[in-house]
Amino acid sequence: MFGKKAGLTFLSFALMGLCTTNEACSSEPTENKTTFSDYWYSGKAEITRYELEQTRYGETRKGDAVLIFVTEDFWADRQVKYEFGDKSQTVPVLKLNFTRKFYTGIYPYSVMSSIFTPVDFTRRTTLKTTSSSQEWCGHTFTQLNNRGQEFDVQLRSYFQAEGDKAFKLDSAFLEDEIWTRIRLAPESLPTGEIEIIPGSQFTRFRHVPLKVELAEATLATITNKNLSANTLAVYTLHYKDLNRTLKVTYETTFPYQILAWEETYSTAREKNAKKYTTKAVKTHTLRTDYWSKNKLSDSHLRDELGIIY
Repeated sequence: MFGKKAGLTFLSFALMGLCTTNEACSSEPTENKTTFSDYWYSGKAEITRYELEQTRYGETRKGDAVLIFVTEDFWADRQVKYEFGDKSQTVPVLKLNFTRKFYTGIYPYSVMSSIFTPVDFTRRTTLKTTSSSQEWCGHTFTQLNNRGQEFDVQLRSYFQAEGDKAFKLDSAFLEDEIWTRIRLAPESLPTGEIEIIPGSQFTRFRHVPLKVELAEATLATITNKNLSANTLAVYTLHYKDLNRTLKVTYETTFPYQILAWEETYSTAREKNAKKYTTKAVKTHTLRTDYWSKNKLSDSHLRDELGIIY
């Protein structure tokens, strides 16, 4: 975890999304710096549980989704968490661990993605993502490492059609980065027609090749009293070639908590083709140093999060 000094150094890059030097960001209001630092460099993670309605095999399944955000030091070259050595070669990242758990009939699904986005993402975009899926038929693993102008991709899969692969993708905005960008600087989200690499959990469920796609991205403000009494923002991606739309709803004030998301897709191109929808709505949030809460006596925290699986 970080102290306040590290938080203040990188704060205004995150808030503005436009700065290129520390000097250019020095005019950022002190209260904003303090707010960011106090929240993200407090030695605690933010854990939010969502009521999940996951479409799988043409039917809707109930389950849990959990977003866990925490800052940590990260090796820029090795792209692993800093534990020892020369700390000057590390960068502060906002890490997201994103899990989904649900059942299909008799057997369970457990899916997890990890996204590592530098707090100063204007200098380095997301450095690494990993995603894994476990269910009774088998399991898979995907990793993207940012090498500047391209991503190194590794795929390990139980399924014959996928097998073990290693390939490269041209550098593009990552759908998986939307979640961390919202928490750091939502105004920096790209809009218009963009090149984007679809989310790793979506490509896993749909068994579509991982490649750069075109999408139309929009950002709008809304009101939804069922989610919050405050004004909200919705970031929408529409993938024409994938027949898919993703909407992420979040608060417009710091710390920009994500309140809900919805994904709709069709497996056919016909105008009246059946659409399938997955949605998740926030139910509980807890800020704690969860890594130290590993005793039986800490089990009550699961109840505080409303976790059922």
